[in-house]
Amino acid sequence: MYLVHAQLELPDAAQLPPGIRASVRRAIDPADRVEHVAVHPRPPRGLVLGLYLLAGALEEAEERAVLVCERLLRAMPELAGARLTGAGVPVLPLAFVPQPVD
Repeated sequence: MYLVHAQLELPDAAQLPPGIRASVRRAIDPADRVEHVAVHPRPPRGLVLGLYLLAGALEEAEERAVLVCERLLRAMPELAGARLTGAGVPVLPLAFVPQPVD
């Protein structure tokens, strides 16, 4: 399973309705193999969808996340006018900090 963050930019003055996570979840097709969705507003006009996807490889998960988001942007009135600005697996900086070896 991979966590892919999809960054969306909302149009000016757009406000997310309550329950946007549930709306996104309902709009996802089972064939997308999305196991969980997290929604993180990023003021003033940003939104991050955290998509937990089942995939055989990192590249497959990122590609599927883009396809899912493109479909959501077309299908969901709540996201009308929004645009996808990026999608990728978040990098954990602490994973790259040198660790002492005994």
